[in-house]
Amino acid sequence: MKILIADDEATIREVVALYLEKEGFTVFSAKDGDEAMEIECKERPDLLLLDIMLPKISGLEICQSIERNVPKIFLTAKSAENDKIIGFSLGADDYITKPFSPRELVARVKAVLKRSGILATITPTISVEGLIVNITDKTITIDEQLVSLSPKEFELLTFFIRNPKNTFSREQLLTNVWGYDFDGDDRTVDATIKRLRQKLNISEFQYIHTTRGFGYRFEVSPR
Repeated sequence: MKILIADDEATIREVVALYLEKEGFTVFSAKDGDEAMEIECKERPDLLLLDIMLPKISGLEICQSIERNVPKIFLTAKSAENDKIIGFSLGADDYITKPFSPRELVARVKAVLKRSGILATITPTISVEGLIVNITDKTITIDEQLVSLSPKEFELLTFFIRNPKNTFSREQLLTNVWGYDFDGDDRTVDATIKRLRQKLNISEFQYIHTTRGFGYRFEVSPR
């Protein structure tokens, strides 16, 4: 499921993308209205997060110009009632005033997608060479055998599967899986990956590889 975040503040784009990607969404970012329209036409996202005061083409103008029926949430520093009325009259499904909680934004995104009937159509499993990940139940099976993972092991494996063949440093994994506010060190990554590898060892395939000198990557290969 694809989401477009269009905002001229890089920090907002990065934080929102981080939280949405942790929930399994594919996120596209745009710094202005022109870039947002280009991504909209090319990728056809399932939901738009639009800053009203975007450079070049405003969020309101984007909302007016899109002909297809796609859910839209406005992000803006404006809180006046009249601005909200204009936004809703142009087809906005929700309206979030800055500053906002990223967790609240994720909750609202899911609520809008559910109301739109989109979220219910998403397949809750990911399958990779004998490995099946159930996103809803937070469980995995290998060759129909249930494998017990801790919540963080599950998050780490899911992140790897969604970013195959990409090498991530320990610092990048800490940021994307444990979060910006995690207070531990990169040895936590090594320990979690070691446990995860041991639990996945029942498969005829190897999934998590070490890229020497750089970090770790997800790639399916025979043992």
